[in-house]
Order: sequence, then structure tokens, then C-alpha cells
Amino acid sequence: METDLEKRAKEAFVDDNFDLAVDLYTQALDMDPKNADLYADRAQANIKLDNFTEAVADANKAIELDPSIAKAYLRKGTACIKLEEYQTAKTALEAGASLAPGDSRFTRLIKECDERIAEETIDLPKKVMPNALPSTMSPPSNITAEIRKDPQSPKDSPCQSAVIPNKPKYRHDYYNSSTEVVLTIFAKGIPANNVSVDFGEQMLSVIIDIPGEQKYHFQPRLFGKIIPEKCRYTVMSSKIEIRLSKAEPITWTSLEFSDKRTVPQRINTSSVPMSKRPSYPSSKAKIDWDKLEALVKKEEKEEKLDGDAGLNKVFQDMYRDADEDTRRAMNKSFIESSGTVLSTNWKDVGSKKVEGSPPEGLELKKWEL
Repeated sequence: METDLEKRAKEAFVDDNFDLAVDLYTQALDMDPKNADLYADRAQANIKLDNFTEAVADANKAIELDPSIAKAYLRKGTACIKLEEYQTAKTALEAGASLAPGDSRFTRLIKECDERIAEETIDLPKKVMPNALPSTMSPPSNITAEIRKDPQSPKDSPCQSAVIPNKPKYRHDYYNSSTEVVLTIFAKGIPANNVSVDFGEQMLSVIIDIPGEQKYHFQPRLFGKIIPEKCRYTVMSSKIEIRLSKAEPITWTSLEFSDKRTVPQRINTSSVPMSKRPSYPSSKAKIDWDKLEALVKKEEKEEKLDGDAGLNKVFQDMYRDADEDTRRAMNKSFIESSGTVLSTNWKDVGSKKVEGSPPEGLELKKWEL
């Protein structure tokens, strides 16, 4: 049943008052946090405000709550196109098209993704080489340089300006290896079920949502492209460790994307002796990164989680290493059974609704919201 807040939010959206619509949808979600439609509708309002990373996060949450909601895939695809995440957009749109085969919007946007991906493939050598301007163009180039040096310039990338907070709640750091970038967010005592991490083609979304506290968002556009299905994360007692699998063996000179024209340094793995450990860039001198990495691995190995935390880690590891069909089966069975069934067989649960199966002696009750 549509609530008064949801009705007012839709009216504000129709009246092009998108800020108010987002605010009203947020209030409605505070009262009904498991409503996938509200997340999908707030994603659409965020798209209208050019809040594309927030729109992706909302669409992902809607899909998590209800994998069969076609409009969530449409909104995720639309936002990812705006972020130039064409491969991620295409994957979402194809999933949505399978749920709504008669909707021409999916076909049109998938075609746009194919065209953009083809353009990127053709232009790839140009992106790697520095684009030096001819001498006749030096005055405009100098003007551009002056603008970029101004720290107060408001016209940076819309993606960057939307997602970089002025005062980050948690400190983070990263280091390179030949195949991945390891990002550490130093957040102590955070329950694993309060952490949400999503990976895009060149985008990372980290959300820490602690009841009673302001939600932490870290959603940068990354320096380089990654392989989402190979990325993983672990929530530990003192930090969140995120491993980003590089699409290309190049050194990331920063974590986040920059429009400054630089030539990425390719890591020549074949010329490095097998016994030599990779070195990592740092702004500080004389840091033994090999020793630091060994210490981190030892801490991970010795960390013991009990009770719900230990069980959550088992399920996280299972989900992290699973293929796409297994993940879909786990999500669908867990949601439809109200958390009483967890299946990894998509063929078994994909075509039917998963009924709840409470432990012996207990009764499953469905609550009316």
C-alpha cells in the first residue's frame, strides 16, 4: 500500500522538484527500509540531479532486495552510462531486458553501450599516449592550466564532486601490486552486515551504514579499470580490506581518476625476478612494504571470529568465490524465504518462489507493514 510520503515523493518528482523527491523517498525508506520500489524510485530522482553514483547505489540496493524488479536494472544502466561505465551498464541492462522483453528502452540503451564500448576500443591507443597540443594552441592550454590550479574551481568532474566528502569519517590508504590494488579503510568494530561494497568497470562504491550514525559513502571513480568479478573485500575487526583486480598491469599513481593527461607506467612482470617482491609507491620514505604486507596477512590469518560474525564471514567467503548463478540463487532463496533458506542451485530456485523453512519447533510468521 502506497504511503503518504511515497505519494508526495512521486508528486514532487512529477513537478520536477527532484531534491524534495529524494528527501521524501529517504524519509519513506527510514520507515520501510526493505522496500525495493522506493530505492528504485529514489535512484531515478538521483539521476535527474546528476547524482549518478548515488543512483547506482540505490539501484543495487533495490536489486538486492528484489532481483526481479526491472526498473532497478534500467536505472542502474542509465546511471552507469553517465559514469562511462559502459560494460557494467550493458550487463545491468541485459538483465533487465530479460525481465521486461517488450521494453524498447533496454534495447536502445544496450545499443548505445555497444557503440560506446566499440569507440573505447578504437580510441584505446590514443588514451595511453600523451595528447600534446600544437604550439599554436598554447594560449588556451595555459588558461586551462590556470583553471586547474585553482583549488576553488567548481567545474571538476561531476562524478568526483558528487562523491568526495569534505571531511571523510574513516581514513583510507592503498598500495599497488602487479595484478591488484589493495585499499584499506580503517574502520574499527564495524559489523559485516553494515558494510556494502559494489564494484563497477571503473567505479567502487563503499557504504557503511550504522544505525543512529550518519551513513558513510566512499564512491570514487577509479584511476584505472578493474575486473569486478575478481574483486573482493573482507571486513575485519579494525579495518575493511578491499582488493581491486586490475584490468591492465599498470601502476596506479593515485586511487582516483584524474583528467590530467599522464602516461600510465606499465608493470613489466616478465622482467622481474620471481624472488623479488613488488614495491609500492608511497608519499613517505623508508617504509618496508614487504614487512607491512606480511604483518597484514598474519593479522588476517590469526583473526578469529565467533558467533554471528564467524558465520557471516563463512557466508561472505562463499558468496565472494561463487559464480553469478550461485550468487543469484543465494540472494533469491535468502530473500524469498525470509532468511530461513540459503540455496546455491539456481536451476532449483530460479523458476519458483522459495518457501520459508523455519527450524523445527519454530513457526514462520509474515508481518504486515
